[in-house]
Amino acid sequence: MEGTHIMSDAAVPAVPPTPPVPLAALLAREDLGLRQIAGPTGGGTVIHGAHTSELSDPYPYLLGGELLLTAGVHIPEAATGADTPGAAGSGAYFDAYVSRIVAAGGAALGFGLAPVHDTVPTALVAACDTHGLPLVEVPPRTTFSGVARAVWQLMARARHTELRRVTEAQQSLAAAASRPDPVHAVLRQLARRVEGRAVLYGPEGTAVATFGRIPERAEPAATDRDPAETVARALAALAAVVHPVAARGAGNCATSHDAPAAAPAQQPPELSPRTPTPTPTPTPTSATDTIAGTHLTAHALGSPPRFALAVATPHRDPGTHTITSVAAVLLSLLTGEQQSGTGAARGSALVRLLLGAAPQDVAPLLGGAEAWLVVHARPTDDASSPDPLMAGALGAALGSALVDAHGDVVRVLVPAGREVTAQPGWTCGVSAPAGPQAWPSADAQAARALARARATRTALVRHGSRTALADLVPARDAAAHARTLLAPLAGSPALVETLRTWLSLHGSWDRTAVALAVHRNTVRQRVGRCAALLGADLDDPDVRMELWFALRQE
Repeated sequence: MEGTHIMSDAAVPAVPPTPPVPLAALLAREDLGLRQIAGPTGGGTVIHGAHTSELSDPYPYLLGGELLLTAGVHIPEAATGADTPGAAGSGAYFDAYVSRIVAAGGAALGFGLAPVHDTVPTALVAACDTHGLPLVEVPPRTTFSGVARAVWQLMARARHTELRRVTEAQQSLAAAASRPDPVHAVLRQLARRVEGRAVLYGPEGTAVATFGRIPERAEPAATDRDPAETVARALAALAAVVHPVAARGAGNCATSHDAPAAAPAQQPPELSPRTPTPTPTPTPTSATDTIAGTHLTAHALGSPPRFALAVATPHRDPGTHTITSVAAVLLSLLTGEQQSGTGAARGSALVRLLLGAAPQDVAPLLGGAEAWLVVHARPTDDASSPDPLMAGALGAALGSALVDAHGDVVRVLVPAGREVTAQPGWTCGVSAPAGPQAWPSADAQAARALARARATRTALVRHGSRTALADLVPARDAAAHARTLLAPLAGSPALVETLRTWLSLHGSWDRTAVALAVHRNTVRQRVGRCAALLGADLDDPDVRMELWFALRQE
């Protein structure tokens, strides 16, 4: 491991933040006629620009990553001699010249033939081989300005390609964030775009979702034969750097590389006023590392962070960094705490409810809304039960962090002032606005609205709030009438729910079966049993209306 690097706004890149150009791409230009005659070959050398200099020490004028072009005007005659490796002073001059270029971060050296030198000095070739600096022979017909223009053309093309790559990645990540399972969709798309692995670590520091593969270029560490396992452990360790919970479990490796061991205390702090109180090191929001030939990046998600994103990629370049940062922002929004209440307030509300406090006394801790909507939702495809990430993403889309995922249904408590709209990939039922004391009734309303939405294949159904006829009858009298009328069904909740659903769906056997998740023959049997117990003709619209009125009073 090369050592964890904490990202900082003050960090200055060693080279300009422009896409580099492979030296091989420049050598492949037939119009230039360039030829590499010394130094390492292959596709590993990249250049960030071209610079011409005839100084014997160009070090002060190099930023790093340049192709330095020279015609050898600066070379003294004593250094060339008879142009033989054994000439007096030749080796010393070229060795010092090349070493200074390498020290300045120069990527390669281009030597122009004619009018000063007909051939490249052999001592210069030897020095470049010694210091590992690629040496390129520039033929007489090729001008340095032509080489520089070719470099900038290749850089402009690379810049365009990189911008297109980043733009397409941003669009795909945004599209993934709008899908039914946005967290997993964003992670999957991120792993694909950076050609690596993306891991989401949860509040407890454990991996809750993983997509992609460890880059194949990963090289085994000296003490580990499995590079994938090595990188996986390194990802978890890097996530601990930016994740407070995981950091506590991992010994806070964010400072373990640099912080010296604390000396044992000799006396209480109050007796040593001259000893400054150590200031806790804040947890960084992002960090990088490199291990087994793979580049690692970790981002804390949210403020305070509850999740951490860790990514392993085969390359570390500005485009990959931008794509990862965009994904981190989206995941922060999808997994973060909402402004409907702080985690501490919700925890306090839960404790008070468990200790017997009335809902109306606890409601102010949840955001202060006087009325609330209860939303029941199920994934439209019914392929699997929603997990906490899916539930949290739905809550974020509805503007509430008060989410409960239980079984196949996700329940969300939303302030009545917020508009609840249909969500892609979900079937929703919404209750009428209700105060805290009426939450249980609102929960039942949302459940029935969801059943109706699924039966009618509607994305969202709201519980009806128009009760004009019911308002004409005092609530106590209406409830007494309902109890009397429905008394024969009082001991059979399944019959009551079947009758209510069947009436709400206008007597449709198939839709009622879908809503209740039973066979249509079961619906027929239950409705027939209701008719027999009530002694009523359920084909009579007056009877149906009266029964519906009574069922609404429950």
